[in-house]
Amino acid sequence: MIRRAVLTLALLIATLSGPAFAAEPPPPVTAQDHVLGRVDAPVTVIEYASFTCSHCADFHNDVLPAFKARYIDTGKVRLVHRNLPTAPANVAAAAAAVAICAAPGRYFDVAEVFMRDQAELRTTGAQPWFEAGVAASGKTREQIETCLGDPATGAALQAQIEGAQEAGVAGTPSFFVNGKPVADHSLEALSAAVDPLLRR
Repeated sequence: MIRRAVLTLALLIATLSGPAFAAEPPPPVTAQDHVLGRVDAPVTVIEYASFTCSHCADFHNDVLPAFKARYIDTGKVRLVHRNLPTAPANVAAAAAAVAICAAPGRYFDVAEVFMRDQAELRTTGAQPWFEAGVAASGKTREQIETCLGDPATGAALQAQIEGAQEAGVAGTPSFFVNGKPVADHSLEALSAAVDPLLRR
């Protein structure tokens, strides 16, 4: 399953080495985005991340729980997660596709498993890691496999990559708070960007 997904996404990954784009605001949030929190929250935080990026795993494992409790669970912020696969990009793209293929409402369950278990990639290899992600997806292996072969899945990931490039994203994780880039992914830096918007 995963080998096939990697081959299907191989051409898509080639776009990651394309030319840099002039920085623009990230694309607006649409129904295709994966959102954690209230859709009408006053502040939108867009995260570009990779499931193989150790700094992304650090954010999801160490910072996100406190950020979620302070801002997302209280209705102040909605977090939009978008994918920008990094090395090994074929593995990251396949993981992103598994998350995209998850049952409604299960995207962040898959993301949590991939980020939590990311270190195991170096010890157990990719297959057990992917199997854990599929198990969290709310779909059967066969359903995920069918979705991975659907051109719409690759197109959805391609759109996220192109949006990141157009916004000038150079690495992961990268954050935008109401469209403005935030250089640091610490709780303090994100709070410093979010809090003034909540006082308006």
